[in-house]
Amino acid sequence: MTYAKASASSAVSISASEEQRIVFPPKRVQERAQIRDYGHYRELYELSINYPTVFWALQSRLVDWMKPFHKVLGGGLENGDHSWYEGGRLNASYNCADRHAATWRRDKAAIIWQGEDENDTRTLTYYELYIQVCRFANVLKKHGVRRGDRVTIYLPLIPEAAVAMLACARIGAVHNVVFGGFSAESLGERIRDSGSKLLITADAGKRRGELIPLKEYADRALESCPEVESCIVVRHTGAPAGLIGGRDSWWHEEMRQADIFSVCLPEEMDSCDPLFILYTSGSTGKPKGVVHSTGGYLVYAALTTRYVFDIRDDDIFWCTADIGWITGHSYVLYGPLLLGGTTLMFEGLPNYPRPDRFWQVAEKFRVSIFYTAPTVIRSLMRESEDWVYRHDLGSLRILGSVGEPINPDVWMWYYRVVGRERCAVVDTYWQTETGGIIVAPLPGAIPAKPGSAALPFFGIKPAVVDRDGRECEPGGAGQLVIEEPWPGLMSGVFGEPGRFKQNYLTAYPGKYFTGDGAAADEDGYLWLLGRVDDVLNVSGHRLSTAEIESAIVNHPSVAEAAVVGFPHEIKGEAVCAYVIVRSGVKADQELKDQIRQRVRGIIGPIACPDRIHIVRELPKTRSGKIMRRVLRKISSGEYENFGDLAALSDPGLISELIEEAAGA
Repeated sequence: MTYAKASASSAVSISASEEQRIVFPPKRVQERAQIRDYGHYRELYELSINYPTVFWALQSRLVDWMKPFHKVLGGGLENGDHSWYEGGRLNASYNCADRHAATWRRDKAAIIWQGEDENDTRTLTYYELYIQVCRFANVLKKHGVRRGDRVTIYLPLIPEAAVAMLACARIGAVHNVVFGGFSAESLGERIRDSGSKLLITADAGKRRGELIPLKEYADRALESCPEVESCIVVRHTGAPAGLIGGRDSWWHEEMRQADIFSVCLPEEMDSCDPLFILYTSGSTGKPKGVVHSTGGYLVYAALTTRYVFDIRDDDIFWCTADIGWITGHSYVLYGPLLLGGTTLMFEGLPNYPRPDRFWQVAEKFRVSIFYTAPTVIRSLMRESEDWVYRHDLGSLRILGSVGEPINPDVWMWYYRVVGRERCAVVDTYWQTETGGIIVAPLPGAIPAKPGSAALPFFGIKPAVVDRDGRECEPGGAGQLVIEEPWPGLMSGVFGEPGRFKQNYLTAYPGKYFTGDGAAADEDGYLWLLGRVDDVLNVSGHRLSTAEIESAIVNHPSVAEAAVVGFPHEIKGEAVCAYVIVRSGVKADQELKDQIRQRVRGIIGPIACPDRIHIVRELPKTRSGKIMRRVLRKISSGEYENFGDLAALSDPGLISELIEEAAGA
């Protein structure tokens, strides 16, 4: 057996009253790992904290520079003016394609693509990727796109999305990728805010056998975006696209024009020049354009990919995120390609046409590194384990989790059923703003505590503080801050120079405030508790929604849960739980009573839900995050004005939730 149990005193917050498993790195992972033991990790970590400029100067060798930098770090978190590798010049496209195409990796698969249709597959070698990027970069230049211009990309998860991003980077344009599941209104808002002059889209996307009319949405969005001069359309499904003369053109026709050459010299970009804008929404729903600069972001994406996933040349790396999210930017595209890896892009869904679709794809391509979200894992847990066991997953070595805290029971299912207790599980914590992973267990060096994101990555100096900025004692819950800058940290908010400092550096001056609650145990392991506004105040007691959710999911009949508060005359705030049960489970009052008893036993009577709603699904973004602001309004009896719902994966679910809440 590869796990032991620690005393309850070392476990904090999540299931704090229970003994906590410690899962040691599997020998087959540890023996080949680049960092094989805790001592090696600690040595590098202390170097990164005590001598950061030395450490990050060494890590800069992960990318090729056209001109060397003269200063590793300028500025800091006091004024939000941090800048990395000042004076250095480089090109992201060159680092992801050219330098590999000029080596033995020329004929190695850079991108493997699997469509929703089983027979729909493509592979781009590094040389083919280089040619495609050069040609499309010349297409962009032909359309008047120049260094510093913004280009919006609104595509399904297809190879053209990667080519478009790298082509923008090649000529110094700033790419603004908008998730293909967003509405016309959301697309238009992001085009206008970024000031994009060109849009790249497709005729349609595919989802569960149905066509998503992307070109139709794009046309509607462009009605309010007169500054967009050109729209290039990928013929992906063959659906009617209705090209508008003088503005629209086909990707494939542009690429085969006689004046489009297969050579395009990469632009020398300053390390501090912006590489991309990526819009993210807060609790208000108002999107903000997070800007990442070139040099620091590339170094950090490469380093985190190298060590968190222990990637090697023979690996097939499958990050299931869409390229429209930061996870797709860093770990579908930039991280793997910077290191010369092979990245798998999958356009389909985990449970279509059958619940074993993910496992079938993993077996087909002999995936060795698999990175997905807890919400996906939970949804697949609802099905029979036989769907997993019928596939040969022996190629898997690293299993990753991203997007939200993973419940210990879900963690163990992932480890036991998917990994067969032979794979390392890396539960990663990070944000759009951080650029890459900032907390994770390195797979060959750091024992995992299921439910904890483990220890900080190199260069990350975290602290758990109270509202007055005082550091909390081990086990005490507080706010998570980072005390020093790191290369992956966002450089600002597009078009709003003061917003970065105001939003992230004001609450705790000189420190980056993550907006998340956390607790650190006696071993320094971090336990993420969700957004600080996801804390309930029940009869004067502050309770983490994540902790209550973990206790509910501890019940064997529960697949998933979301907890919010609602106004209560006596308690001030009371607990409301939305629960999804496993397949075949009878949802009745007896089950609700059992759930309450389970919460009572694990946390205490104060955390018992006053209301429990058994629901078909939870309102989630297309990246898998639960929209708790929707649940809070419904629980409070407010059935309208939900704000921006563009990211909601199933808008029709809201009426079901309202009906359930109103009838309870």
